[in-house]
Amino acid sequence: MRAFRVEAQGATPRLVRIARPRPGPGEVLVRISACGLNFADLLMLRGTYQDMPDAPFTPGMEVAGRVEALGPGTRGPAPGTRVAVFGGHGGLAELGCFPAERAVPLPGSMDDVTAAGFLVAYGTSHLALARRARLEPGERLLVLGAAGGVGLTAVEIGALMGAEVVACARGADRLEIARRAGAAHLVDSEAGELRERVHALGGADVVYDPVGGPLFAAALRAARPEARILSIGFASGEMPEIRANHLLVKNLSVMGFYWGGYFRFRPEAVTASLAELLRWHGEGRLAPHVGHVLPLCEAGEALELLRTRRATGKVVVRIGDAPG
Repeated sequence: MRAFRVEAQGATPRLVRIARPRPGPGEVLVRISACGLNFADLLMLRGTYQDMPDAPFTPGMEVAGRVEALGPGTRGPAPGTRVAVFGGHGGLAELGCFPAERAVPLPGSMDDVTAAGFLVAYGTSHLALARRARLEPGERLLVLGAAGGVGLTAVEIGALMGAEVVACARGADRLEIARRAGAAHLVDSEAGELRERVHALGGADVVYDPVGGPLFAAALRAARPEARILSIGFASGEMPEIRANHLLVKNLSVMGFYWGGYFRFRPEAVTASLAELLRWHGEGRLAPHVGHVLPLCEAGEALELLRTRRATGKVVVRIGDAPG
């Protein structure tokens, strides 16, 4: 079968043919039709991700496809079931073996391309806002990187939860996408006016930051007393340093959030969150935005869209039904 493979740590990934995998105990073999890309995939390629697989490995954290076989002692989902899976890696291939407990059966209303980019982005935003930040109706939510894969879902979910959403993104076109997702206020990150604009609105109660860098510092200063700042990721490539006296003066809370970690210490929280999100999608309350769909032979170009921050919404690689 074909796989977009990293043969040695730090090596450039390339499309190769490898042996067809066999599912072990507790695993499902999935015929992958689409793989959603995330910023974490770039960190994995650089060797700097907090949950690195050993080389050789296949990147691609989340997939959608159809169960083809079960490993020994695995009860289901049954072969033929359409599923989405957060596997952590292994998605940029025609077949993959993943923990059965992470395979989420898909409703007929959700196509595979949408499903491949659904779990991480929506799961991250929902669990971060509802569980960690405990966002309340009427609060002001500032979302940085508001037109990106996770940022756009934070705008959408925040608005559904009754928040007044302030979207910060680069340029008018990206801000228009955020406005359509439910943002009440728009701030161009390139104008250098984030702190002033948010202050003029009365400050932010919750900050959702998948970007880091200078925008984090500006958002911290724009936060209201007792605000909660969610540190989701560092798409800017710069991890901010936080001065404790700034937190003390306004009684601020900075919360780290890693969605994948919940599978280890609170898997029931992930299950409940995804069930609610799928229900919302089935009710027509969510409108996933897949900005780019590329074939497996262009996986490198798809990752480059993420690296250069040219993507809006999710980037999905379509694998197709090529024989293994």
